Amino acid sequence: METVIGIKFNDFVLIATDMTAAHSIMVMKDDEDKTYNITNNVVMGVTGEAGDVPRFAEYITQNVKLYRMRNGYDLSIPAIATFTRKTVAEHLRSQSPYQVNFMLGGYNPAEKKSHLYFIDYLGAQVDVPYGAHGYGGMMTITVMDRYYKPDANYQEAYDLLKKCILEVQKRCIINMPKFKVKICCAGGVQELPIITKDNIEQKIIVNIKE
Repeated sequence: METVIGIKFNDFVLIATDMTAAHSIMVMKDDEDKTYNITNNVVMGVTGEAGDVPRFAEYITQNVKLYRMRNGYDLSIPAIATFTRKTVAEHLRSQSPYQVNFMLGGYNPAEKKSHLYFIDYLGAQVDVPYGAHGYGGMMTITVMDRYYKPDANYQEAYDLLKKCILEVQKRCIINMPKFKVKICCAGGVQELPIITKDNIEQKIIVNIKE
C-alpha cells in the first residue's frame, strides 16, 4: 500500500515516496519520511515492513560510512547498489529476511553520470531509466512511458513526477495525499517541495542549488 518512484535523467535523479504510515486500515501518521541519504550524492526510497525499512536503511547507510572511514573514499554508486542487493539476498536465505523494496539513485559529479536501480525484496537488481514499487507503480509506469525524456530539465522532470502522482491519487483507492521528493544532482542530495493533493495542480517553481 506504499509507493516509491524513481526517474533518472542525464544530469540528475528524482526519488519520490508517499508519506503515509499505515497499519491495516488505519493511518498512523502522514508525515513519514521514507527516503534515506546514503551519501552526499546517493539517496534511497524504501517501502516495506515498518520495522524492516529503518533497520535496513540504517544498516546500509552506516556500512557505507564505515567503508569511507576505513578507506578514505566513498563506494561508487554501482558498488552501493550491489552491496544493498547482496545484503537483501543474503538475508533472504536466513532466519531474518528484509521485506523491503527500494529505488536507489545517485549522481556522480566526476563522471557527470546519473544512476538509478530498481531492487526488490527477492534481491533482483535492474539498472533502469525509471521505475516504481507498490500499488502506485501500476499507474505511474504508463505515464513515464508516455512523457519521459532523458534530457529534461529540473522543472520538466518535477512536472512529470507531478503527473505520475496525480494519476496515483486519482486511480488508487488507497489514500496517498503527500509525497516527499528528493533530487540527486551536481549540488548533492536536495529536498524539493512536497507534492500534496492541494498543490499538485498548481505551478510549483523548482530551485536547485548547484
